[in-house]
Amino acid sequence: MADNILKVSDMSMVFGGLRAVDTMNVEINKGEIVALIGPNGAGKTTFFNCLTGVYNPTEGEVVITPDGGAGKKINGLRPDIINGLGLARTFQNIRLFSNMSVLENVMIGRHQLLKAGIWGAITRNKKTREEEEKVLHDSYEILKKIKLEKYVNDLAKNLPYGAQRRLEIARAMATDPFLLLLDEPAAGMNPQETHDLVDMINWIRDNEDMTILLIEHDMSLVMTLSENIYVMDYGKLIAQGAPDEIKNNPAVIKAYLGE
Repeated sequence: MADNILKVSDMSMVFGGLRAVDTMNVEINKGEIVALIGPNGAGKTTFFNCLTGVYNPTEGEVVITPDGGAGKKINGLRPDIINGLGLARTFQNIRLFSNMSVLENVMIGRHQLLKAGIWGAITRNKKTREEEEKVLHDSYEILKKIKLEKYVNDLAKNLPYGAQRRLEIARAMATDPFLLLLDEPAAGMNPQETHDLVDMINWIRDNEDMTILLIEHDMSLVMTLSENIYVMDYGKLIAQGAPDEIKNNPAVIKAYLGE
């Protein structure tokens, strides 16, 4: 039996009279790469925002079970607490610290793993120094894993576009998530960058013990990467299944893929 790590039950997000997300039911199993697709304005990013604490869903619940034990309801929790429980995300629009170095961007991702506290920061005791050295080492190792180490001291804003996208993923990985949410990771990439991204996402899943949920409009990438696909339209789930099922589903063709 597959290990269920995320279960979204009857979740809705209402803004005034608009049901941006309408009674969504989603289940994700450990080790999967899952895609969420649909037209612009379908509610996909709002769904991500509900999972990560940016919004508290109006109805329904979000439950995580990262270790196979008892499930934990996370909707209503702050984004930093949800991140600390193991959900990390990237954004549709790149949100790097542009005037900080590539290494510093990743180190910020590891900040909440530190345990030294205010007193340790003031006294700079041995434990604090050891923690900082470990953050430095671990951050550099993450950059090596996704082939960004050559940019380690460059300012984030000076990276090529595709490398900036990968750096956002590296910063999310730095929080040690069990579930990595990628919001349009291939947006704006050229074909070679997209090909490299596919290889990288597969590598992360296979080697870093992370499950992937992604929003993406590049259907070639979606069909290549995903084992399971959810399709939204006007806030509602209109289809769910394997890539072959989805690309031949009449409702999906009509709403999104086209003839």
